[in-house]
Amino acid sequence: MNTKEYISSGIIESYILGLASPEEAGILECVMKNNAEVKAAFEEAQKTLEDLATVQAVTPPDDLRAKIWNKIQQEQNVEELSPVASADIPAAQPQEEIGIQRNSKWKAFAIAASVLFLLSVTGNIFWMNNQAVTQQEIARMSTEKKNQDLAMQKMNQKMEMISNPDMKMVMLKGVEKHTDSKAMVFWDTKTKAVYLNAEKLPKAPEGMQYQLWAIEDGKPVNAGMYTEEKDSKTALANIPKAQAFAITLEKQGGSAVPTMENMYVMGEI
Repeated sequence: MNTKEYISSGIIESYILGLASPEEAGILECVMKNNAEVKAAFEEAQKTLEDLATVQAVTPPDDLRAKIWNKIQQEQNVEELSPVASADIPAAQPQEEIGIQRNSKWKAFAIAASVLFLLSVTGNIFWMNNQAVTQQEIARMSTEKKNQDLAMQKMNQKMEMISNPDMKMVMLKGVEKHTDSKAMVFWDTKTKAVYLNAEKLPKAPEGMQYQLWAIEDGKPVNAGMYTEEKDSKTALANIPKAQAFAITLEKQGGSAVPTMENMYVMGEI
């Protein structure tokens, strides 16, 4: 796994969120010490998460703190009244008075503990909500990044082919029934390899597949089956000579002869 694959694997985000295993965390920390690119990616991801947490932070209701402290004040007022009521108790009962004071202190501790628990639960609820939103945002960003990387990879491959002096480009235009369809054949005149960019063709129906044909001496020759995975990067076939290229829609796996009524595009060299 190279540096870019390691960065895009999601280990950095898992580490920041505390989801990485001890072994994964140890490896990442070691890699960051020796790899400036990984360390920079870590710092960028950390800043992104902090920004997300700030933007998506949920503020508790304004009156929550006031309600809690009003409750505390009410309980304290009740406790302050207890010594006044105990003035009517005969001096011969000091143990009961001590018991009342102890009970009052215990109630105060219980109230304080309840308040702290309530604040903790409230904070955790807000934190969990933020975490869920943040993780969804990370997943979305990760998917977008992968799609952008794939698009960039395709673009680089096309640029390499276009800049190759041995590469001949043949534009295939839509025929009468499919005037909006387009495709581009890249024919390496040196190696005779044929590549196809067919992103402008409609998505093939289930059980069907596009097939490229080379026209040699007026006869169609099978030039390979097209798939999205092969687009612009994998040679479909080797064609020694051709006067034109065409694409038809055939059953999955292809046909020995083209189905002319299913022809989508064609272009002469």
